[in-house]
Amino acid sequence: MSIFFDSIQHQTSVNVSQLCIGLDTDPNKIPQILKNDPDPIFSFNREIIDATHDLVCCYKPQIAYYAAVGAEKSLEMTMQYIRDKGIPILLDSKRGDIGSTAEMYVEEAFERYGADAVTINPYMGMDSMEPFLARKDKGIFILCRTSNPGGTDLQNLTLGSGLRVYEHVAKLAVEDWNTNRNVGLVVGATRPDEISDIRKITGDMPFLMPGVGAQGADVQALMEHGQGGPMIINSSRAVLYASNGSDFSVKAREVANATRIEVNSHKIEQL
Repeated sequence: MSIFFDSIQHQTSVNVSQLCIGLDTDPNKIPQILKNDPDPIFSFNREIIDATHDLVCCYKPQIAYYAAVGAEKSLEMTMQYIRDKGIPILLDSKRGDIGSTAEMYVEEAFERYGADAVTINPYMGMDSMEPFLARKDKGIFILCRTSNPGGTDLQNLTLGSGLRVYEHVAKLAVEDWNTNRNVGLVVGATRPDEISDIRKITGDMPFLMPGVGAQGADVQALMEHGQGGPMIINSSRAVLYASNGSDFSVKAREVANATRIEVNSHKIEQL
């Protein structure tokens, strides 16, 4: 098991939380009170982290929100701030490219930004993932069944084997890709029956489960169908933008804690 998964287990125990907060920080949604700060993005993230770090098992910055506006420095500062709090960091980048390019993405995620885990796309096959999978110390979350409506376009196609594409990905993850015990799967929280399908294939493999909050996932259903292995339950916009006033961090904490409590109320001891 990778150092990341050990860290998640520890943090889950310390904070009694499976909640991951996604730092999808949109400059257009930052409260007016921070607009004149030298670095509004970092200032916003810092306030959110200060308000919630005792309620989470990890944070998940989405790299596109920073790269799109040239705020990579804000991301670096944010990740250092999280590290100083002792909280694991999962960088959501969904990379997937040929081996030589993948090696650069590995450098970006783990050396430049210092991420403890990352999300990747399996569409180009094993050679595109190998540079990530070779990092035994890191957590590698492979897209399996995503929470967006368009995920059905490809992920639910039925193969000649009778398996759907997402089931085939889950099978490969267990049988071929997890030789270093550092693989988890991205399994959207919005489709409970499919969560069950994947859990039956993967056993106790960790799941990163986006879709709680703004996307409307049923927490009770996802907890029931995902039981059997570690689950990292992600909420982003519902926490970050609970208020656009001066009380934004207070409201973010309230929503984060309510989500944590709801998850815990349906938890079957497994971590």
